[in-house]
Amino acid sequence: MAGLGEQITAMVRSHASGDDSTFYSVALQVAAKEAKRGHHVLAGDIKKAVDASRAQPPLRNVTSLDRPRGDLAELVEASEPDVRLSDLVLPRELHDQVVQVLAEQRQRRVLLDHGFAPAHRLLLEGPPGTGKTMTASVLATELSLPMYTVRLDGLLSKFMGETAGKLRTVFDAVARHRAVYLFDEFDALGADRSGNDVGEARRILNSFLVFLEDASPESLVLAATNHRSILDKALFRRFDAVLAYSLPDARQATAVMRARLGTLAQGTSMAKLGALTEGLSHAELVKAAESAAKAVLMRGKTRVERDDVVNALTTRRAASLG
Repeated sequence: MAGLGEQITAMVRSHASGDDSTFYSVALQVAAKEAKRGHHVLAGDIKKAVDASRAQPPLRNVTSLDRPRGDLAELVEASEPDVRLSDLVLPRELHDQVVQVLAEQRQRRVLLDHGFAPAHRLLLEGPPGTGKTMTASVLATELSLPMYTVRLDGLLSKFMGETAGKLRTVFDAVARHRAVYLFDEFDALGADRSGNDVGEARRILNSFLVFLEDASPESLVLAATNHRSILDKALFRRFDAVLAYSLPDARQATAVMRARLGTLAQGTSMAKLGALTEGLSHAELVKAAESAAKAVLMRGKTRVERDDVVNALTTRRAASLG
């Protein structure tokens, strides 16, 4: 009975954390044990249930989105993303970092029970359009959490003199409501400043760092910036991990476009397009793919040709790179 009790506990924990692979693995262990005991019908039923559940598309478990109220409604934008990890095209090392964050969050109860906090304070830095906001959306989707976006430059300009108090309101929500909290345009707060506003900026930054230090590990706090070089160096050690984004290489660029085109690109050659994709961000590549797709569909066709891709990339480069 002790072994079965441990297995049931493990199943409950994995179910609560959204870790389907562990849940199914433990269920199959229970089935194997029952088969050894001669309970073949029960073992078969468990295996069938596991197989049937695995065959189902993943369901999101987010309940009705908790819309911000009062002061919080002025500070954050609420959303319920639907972007899977498989949609995210990143270099292997960066992809592995995202997977590790997901794994620690799914096992957060085990970690917390042993005195360890899961990674929950992340700094995302890199050029615009390279996947920072998409990563936040993926974390929210995969963990079945709502996402709240705080645009810091707007917060600073709208509530100058009240910013520290408004930040406290957001971090109070971090403690009360498990979610992904994205502080966008973080360089508006974290810039290494000089001049007349240095005193006020330093007070705001210090307040943020205090709140970040005490942030609940039940939520994820993400700060996104396009300008790592202007950030105060003291910031980096305050985060559990720094995720560095860059423009995609030729292989990643092709993967981004194919992902957006879907079945429209089946059988279409996209080899040796590096000269056309170089310097374009993930977001710009998606726009190019959408342009090619719309041109094809409006012609009444159902397959994108290589020339369609080349034309769309050429136009995008002209618009983006001048």
